[in-house]
Amino acid sequence: MENKISEDELLKKIISNEIPLYQIEKYVDPNKAVEIRRKAIATITNNQFTNINISSIDYSQIYNKNAENVIGIITIPMGIVGPIKIKSKYINNDIFVPLATTEGALIAGVNRGAKAINLSGGAKVVTINDEMSRAPVFTFDSIEDVDRFLKWLPEHEKGIKEAAESTTAHGKLEGFKATVSGNNVFLRFRYYTGDAMGMNMATVASEAASNYIEENFEGAKLIAVSGNMCADKKPANINSLEGRGKTIVAEALIKDEVLEKMFKANKKNIHNLNYIKNWIGSARAGSMTHFNAHFANIVTAIFLATGQDVAQVVESSGGYTITQERENGLYISVTLPSLEVGTVGGGTTLPTQKEALSIMGVVGAGQPEGSNSVKLGEIIASTVLAGELNLLAALAGRELGKAHQKLGRNK
Repeated sequence: MENKISEDELLKKIISNEIPLYQIEKYVDPNKAVEIRRKAIATITNNQFTNINISSIDYSQIYNKNAENVIGIITIPMGIVGPIKIKSKYINNDIFVPLATTEGALIAGVNRGAKAINLSGGAKVVTINDEMSRAPVFTFDSIEDVDRFLKWLPEHEKGIKEAAESTTAHGKLEGFKATVSGNNVFLRFRYYTGDAMGMNMATVASEAASNYIEENFEGAKLIAVSGNMCADKKPANINSLEGRGKTIVAEALIKDEVLEKMFKANKKNIHNLNYIKNWIGSARAGSMTHFNAHFANIVTAIFLATGQDVAQVVESSGGYTITQERENGLYISVTLPSLEVGTVGGGTTLPTQKEALSIMGVVGAGQPEGSNSVKLGEIIASTVLAGELNLLAALAGRELGKAHQKLGRNK
């Protein structure tokens, strides 16, 4: 800290812009800085804040980690879905799932879908792929240099891998793929990142690998450690085709009698609706990867509750809902090709988010390493499955408007 000054004097200097908001921690401890910053904003904007506060958060624990220029917290209602009966490599249990949302009827609807899944024997889940990508882009003087570089890469894969992995105790470079556009080459690196979502890990490792390339191949110039072929926080077909984060499939076979009793619907109507709405409708609208009813609702609610990077809902909510009429019921599956989640690092260390993770038994690192983040992904996929089943059934039974009329409107 710099020379101490009184709180009143510090507040005056902030309001007069003599001391920037981001420098308050130079004069007082982080928790006091939040309080003073909040007072300054209240004065400048002529407001009185009675609900924005730090409460359960010790700001000294998140200073320079989770947010900057903090003045307090916002609160979002968090409800519980389930339990959902889930069976996978690491899960064979009934799981309660926390959802943070302001959309009335969402939790109730997903809960109804979960009950139907349970009455039909539960959800089965498989994780197909588990890799985080980062794609630096290099430029060259000519395409002749590009051609030489493409031949050079396989011969130096070991050196690139060693450089990348020197930055992390947990990350492993699984491989990379080159894509050429003119005199530019994009290298899409794929990393195993354990229980971390892994974006920061992949970035640091890719910077080290890029430095190795520049030092050992004359003419290679790094333009950016992220060339947008990752593709992070943007809808992109590459993530649907090759995966980013976790690629997970969840399925269930919903019995005919359950459909009739719970939804007053039948498998033929639900399947027909899914085909016309989620596939024909999405295709006609020019949807890139979102051939589903509302993956984003559930993914966002769990991301908020558990401290995930909410902006990654963009790619994490892409995916496909498939239904089939079977002899004894409705087959339904959801495929999430790019679900980016972790149970260590980032917002997962915040106190309320950590408690939400504890409800599902996935706090911190798993045993074996990486198992907790996989469990979280599979729980999300199962919850998405419940949400898709309920919404399709509600639409088939023309109940959607009634549900929102009852639960989703302020009266």
